[in-house]
Amino acid sequence: MNFNLDSEQQMLQDSVRRFVVRDYSFEARNAALAAGWTCSELHWRTFADNGWLAAAVPEALGGLGGTLIETVLIAQEFGRALVVEPYMGCAVLGVQTIVAAGTPTQCENLLPPAADGTRRIALAHGEAQARGMAAPVHTRAERSGEGYRLFGNKTLVPGGADAHTLIVSAVTPDADGLTLFVVDANTPELTRHVLPLHDGSRAAELTFDGVAATRAAVLGEPGRGLPAVQHALAHGTATLCAELVGGMEQAIAMTADYLKVRTQFGVPLGSFQALQHRLADMAAELEVARSMLYALLASIANDPAEQRDYVVSQAASLTSAAAKHVCGEAIQLHGGIGMTEEYQVGHYYKRAIVADALLGGGDRHDARCAQYLQRTLVHGDTRK
Repeated sequence: MNFNLDSEQQMLQDSVRRFVVRDYSFEARNAALAAGWTCSELHWRTFADNGWLAAAVPEALGGLGGTLIETVLIAQEFGRALVVEPYMGCAVLGVQTIVAAGTPTQCENLLPPAADGTRRIALAHGEAQARGMAAPVHTRAERSGEGYRLFGNKTLVPGGADAHTLIVSAVTPDADGLTLFVVDANTPELTRHVLPLHDGSRAAELTFDGVAATRAAVLGEPGRGLPAVQHALAHGTATLCAELVGGMEQAIAMTADYLKVRTQFGVPLGSFQALQHRLADMAAELEVARSMLYALLASIANDPAEQRDYVVSQAASLTSAAAKHVCGEAIQLHGGIGMTEEYQVGHYYKRAIVADALLGGGDRHDARCAQYLQRTLVHGDTRK
């Protein structure tokens, strides 16, 4: 794997970093949250105008024709600035589900407006019993005339609070497997409850009480939605892990600067060897998480689905645990000021806690890894 960025990737990373430094200061972010803005239309338009929403969309469909690497570069810079706009939920999960499952006509209709920022599309898949995983799904689609009616609940939907369109996964009586439906977010039979999250971002709780869906609303083929969902979740996990890596980078940098200027007994705190060791341990945790992210990118690009999903769970568990540890240590090394709402470093810990919930929880991913290893080591079977 080539760890060096090419010139275009370096320009992309630099452009995102310039934006967050110039237009997304911590003070401006907090002011926007206090005013109730969590998805600034101005910022979303900036994302679109710079091509960040189209980074991994094929060129023929209005995108830049990039790969997951470009998505990760953007997400890492967003993580450093604690961006609350639903980039992962709408620009990654929703878009990649369409890329993986949509027919050519559906891709032509859905991807260009997603790429140019005029339509936000979220994947409504997570349920209480399968959060962070592709299965099981209890939402059902019952036949009704020539179409379907959807019944069920979706929880903690990233980007769902701000989406114009939802891609809903459901089981159908006439197909063995998941079927994906394209649903207008303002459909009357759909109840959307906005869920404020601890880090200032928002998700959605969705209730489908007989939402009508025509046969044309089926994304791709009936019963063939599971591979697309797995593909999207892999991309979403990589995106969120990149955000956490960016957040850890900034938390460590802020802590190192603080230890240089804060004095005790007439000397800087950074001169104490015990604190130097703790900062070094934080840096080591960051590099392990970064290496895990690289391994995930390589697996998504090269491995079969079952091996890829194993690495996805490894990355989700390791990176979220590292982020919680590193950002928690950053708060402790700052002392009392690290606990205040007005100081930035504590908000990286909040983001790490929310990310762990969005990923499904480390314990669940650890159990999935253990099951996979048991199959491969004992039985040589990698089936899900």
